[in-house]
Amino acid sequence: MTTVRDTVSQGARRPRVLFVGRGRLQLPLPGWLAKKWDAIGAELDFRVLGASEDGTAQSDARFRLEPAARPRTLDGALFHLRLPFLIRREIDGFRPDVLVAADPFVGLAALAGRRLARRRPKLIVEVHGDWRTFPRSYGSSLRRLLAPLTDRVAAAAVRRADATRALSGFTSGLVESVRGLPASASFPTYSDLSAFSEHPVRPLPERPAALFVGVLEPYKNVDGLAAAWRLVARRLPEARLVVVGRGSRSRVVEELVRDFPGRVEHHERLEPAEVSAALDDATVLVLPSWPEGLGRVVIEAFARGRGVVATGAGGILDLVTDGDEGLLVPRGDVEALADALVAVLGDPALAARLGGAARRRYPEWRSTPERFAGELRALVEATLAGRAR
Repeated sequence: MTTVRDTVSQGARRPRVLFVGRGRLQLPLPGWLAKKWDAIGAELDFRVLGASEDGTAQSDARFRLEPAARPRTLDGALFHLRLPFLIRREIDGFRPDVLVAADPFVGLAALAGRRLARRRPKLIVEVHGDWRTFPRSYGSSLRRLLAPLTDRVAAAAVRRADATRALSGFTSGLVESVRGLPASASFPTYSDLSAFSEHPVRPLPERPAALFVGVLEPYKNVDGLAAAWRLVARRLPEARLVVVGRGSRSRVVEELVRDFPGRVEHHERLEPAEVSAALDDATVLVLPSWPEGLGRVVIEAFARGRGVVATGAGGILDLVTDGDEGLLVPRGDVEALADALVAVLGDPALAARLGGAARRRYPEWRSTPERFAGELRALVEATLAGRAR
């Protein structure tokens, strides 16, 4: 029986969707994130099952958030072990038409939870990045022992989903390698870029500087960046490197800070407005990742009129054309990365040309909460109609 909650003002029933993921959320939501979910709420009757930030509320009318487990080192494993039972609870109580899993590993838990429940909602699995990096290039090296198992688990979830969503051509290709078809839909998640787009672009700084923003994990090729910067520092003594992020390879960055005082800076975390200011103070963004699902920081750099030196890998190729918005180098080639950085940092005209092209490209990737919510509803409805495969 349709209730008032199921019906928009025009009388059409909104599909009921349960979003599931492990990303930590804080209640009440920050303003930009509230805009996203408010827009989704206009299109879908939804609930979110996820994890909570320490010390914050764990539920409200829309969100069911699980606290972190103790010890924290076991939090991820314990969350995924509990997840099928949590999903079953929400399926039986909330009665969704569709489950949306934030990644293939959550997708497998959703398949298990659906099997335990009395109802069988459709399942959409999102692919934001290369799931093969999860055990191989993130956190402890001991995780590599799990790689054969996690590869099969992720592939099974993608294969058995009723539909899939990718962020880029690269992640759609990952889906195709498993299912034989591209992703059912491919569009980026809405992100609030107002901190990067609301001010006029500033001129390039007088002192050449490269900026890296991201988690300090192996898949971001932090070691390769450090090795390349040692070569750059010898050729451009006036250049500086600013690194923003934290992770298992923080030690590598701290060694650079120690070896190049005043020429290398490290900030574990900056707010979006501070990242925007750091881009204004930079000549170029550097992103030497092994894989990259899309690369939101590249879009942020585009908004601030800054070009990119990056590896020609993954979703970076969806954003950057070599020689136009940036310079692309082969994965793992330290000398090529150093040469590209020297070329841009040592040539203000080249840096300005790349930055100008990047700023002109930015509108292609600018989204709104309403646009994202509309694309999401279209995918949900196609999945329910059996057209999404």
